Amino acid sequence: MKKIYYLKTCDTCRRILKQIKEVIGENKFNTFKLQEIKSNPITAKQLEELRAMTDSYESLFNKRAKKYKAMDLKNQQLTEKDYKQLLLEEYTFLKRPVIVFNENVFIGNSKKNIHELLETLKNEK
Repeated sequence: MKKIYYLKTCDTCRRILKQIKEVIGENKFNTFKLQEIKSNPITAKQLEELRAMTDSYESLFNKRAKKYKAMDLKNQQLTEKDYKQLLLEEYTFLKRPVIVFNENVFIGNSKKNIHELLETLKNEK
């Protein structure tokens, strides 16, 4: 599977999509299915699939989201069930971008993560 969950208003997501396109080329980039999570929110089934590829819902959860602070979630003991529910209710809680490439999943925009993604894509050429 080749899929990218992203937010089109996010400059970081746009920059990363551009980097991917530069590394693998337009034709290969077009083999990825793009899902803009604000206009097309992640479904429970998709979230379950991502969870199966990771170690937890928490690993998919964006703790830097403004709503995380606004809802004072850092002072609460959240369970995996809570993380799942919050991810389904509010698109901003999904760490972005989430890139699924074959059996690999790359979550978020850390430099290390993006470097690993780009290296994986280069090696698949």
